[in-house]
Amino acid sequence: MITGKAVVNYSRDDGSIFRKEVSSIPGWLSVLPPLLAIVLALLTKEMLISLFAGIWVGVTIMVSYNPFNGFLKSLDSYLVDTIANPGHATILLFTFGFGGLIGIVQKNGGLAGIVSIAARYARTRVRGQVATASMGLLIFFDDYANSLLVGNTMRPFTDKLHISREKLSYIVDSTAAPVASVGLISTWIVFAMSLLDGQLQVLGIHTNAYLIFLLSIPFSYYAILAIIFVFMNALMRREFGPMYVAEERAILTGEILRLGAKPLSDDSLLRAALPENIPHRWYNAVIPILMVIFMTMVGMVFTGMPDSFPTNTGFIRKLLIIMDGTDSSQALLWASYIATVVAIVMAMSQKLLSLKEALESWFEGARTMFLAVIILILAWSLGTVCTDIHTADFIVHHTRDYISPGLLPALTFLIAAIISFATGTSYGTMSILIPLIVPLSVQLTGDVHNVMFWATFSAIISGATFGDHCSPISDTTILSSLASGADNVDHVQTQLPYALTVGVVAVFFGFLPIGLIPNPSYVTGILLYVLSIGALYLILRYYGKKLPDIPQIKKG
Repeated sequence: MITGKAVVNYSRDDGSIFRKEVSSIPGWLSVLPPLLAIVLALLTKEMLISLFAGIWVGVTIMVSYNPFNGFLKSLDSYLVDTIANPGHATILLFTFGFGGLIGIVQKNGGLAGIVSIAARYARTRVRGQVATASMGLLIFFDDYANSLLVGNTMRPFTDKLHISREKLSYIVDSTAAPVASVGLISTWIVFAMSLLDGQLQVLGIHTNAYLIFLLSIPFSYYAILAIIFVFMNALMRREFGPMYVAEERAILTGEILRLGAKPLSDDSLLRAALPENIPHRWYNAVIPILMVIFMTMVGMVFTGMPDSFPTNTGFIRKLLIIMDGTDSSQALLWASYIATVVAIVMAMSQKLLSLKEALESWFEGARTMFLAVIILILAWSLGTVCTDIHTADFIVHHTRDYISPGLLPALTFLIAAIISFATGTSYGTMSILIPLIVPLSVQLTGDVHNVMFWATFSAIISGATFGDHCSPISDTTILSSLASGADNVDHVQTQLPYALTVGVVAVFFGFLPIGLIPNPSYVTGILLYVLSIGALYLILRYYGKKLPDIPQIKKG
């Protein structure tokens, strides 16, 4: 039997006690909803079906194993309640608004203008790679826009500089998801922050999710080291593995593609990213994006400002009080739609777009966020189910003697990396693990305001980034190959050794020591980068091979 009855004693306010008989289930069933979602995601690669299956099974367990009632309650209770939550609704509206803004600044030529600036300085192989990577850093707010714009725009310049398509796609891919995962404002961060905020509400923790994200950025070891490795690799002019073969071929023969390679290409995407007959003016993207950042900060101060501060409170303490009480979701909502108005007015005043074209661009951009919105709703609902069925309580109870808080960051990174690599989706990985790991981490570490929690939370994002970065079925991996004109198989084969190298260094010099060092501090977490960067340098210096120079063509 998997059902039973239990008698629970309740205390009234007057001190009296009454008993109530409730249904009980075996504890191991509490891990079934998230486990089913993970297994189905690995087997089917379908995140929507996998997440809903987890919800359905969890609710079915709670309604006495009636699958029909479980299906109905999943829809009319959990999904509806999730959408009806004001905080969730705010995030959903912001997600659509930010996607729409990206659609406008892409259509008005602004994003293309940003990338065009870098092309002016791409005169040597090193400068070409550095310029490409730098553009990837600037377009930090969306990994799709990053891959599409940087790859398509820089490709003609890198081809002339004898940079292989494999190397171009690696640079594009390594400055897309990793950059978006640590950007101050990006579609990635909004997604992860939304999931975290949902868990904080469920756990009854009254703190700001955006503040937690900001504090966790320095512990995103893989994402940050992946970016550093791109620049280090370009400046040292050293390669190893299949990438060396590709770069040597491009340098000595001028063949930017392997013989027999089948590059991905789609002219429609190129035309969409680089609109014709419209000037590529960088400020048409920079000003709206800066407006989002500025108005978000203003909105956060406005919503977080208390009626009065405690006496003798310094500036830093006041700032922390404001940040802790702010409503970042509301601030982001305001900022995205104010910036949208600014972008539309700028495009119309310059006669780049008509009002109809601007609105159509907004809707095109908003539609790109639809899948993320559906995943968010399902993930929030699965998190609520896991809380109601006490998944984290069961895991902690049965693993507390085996899993120490010190191992949690490294183990979390590895689990996230495996799921993300196998499924090809970072959003799906975060949607599964954040509702599961956050409550577990809170119970093991005791709070969300400590280094161990920040490192564990960042390990989810970094692990999802790692898998997304090197999975052959990842959308950003495929998009990087597409925008760079590279063979996707060649891209994965040349990039994988680099991603694995950075991943191993991130674990052994970042996530593992930050957990095992007694009483780690914020400074300790940052100082670990010295060891990590040193390890990457030594690998490139002694394992990497120096690239030859481009042969000079003799005249006469």
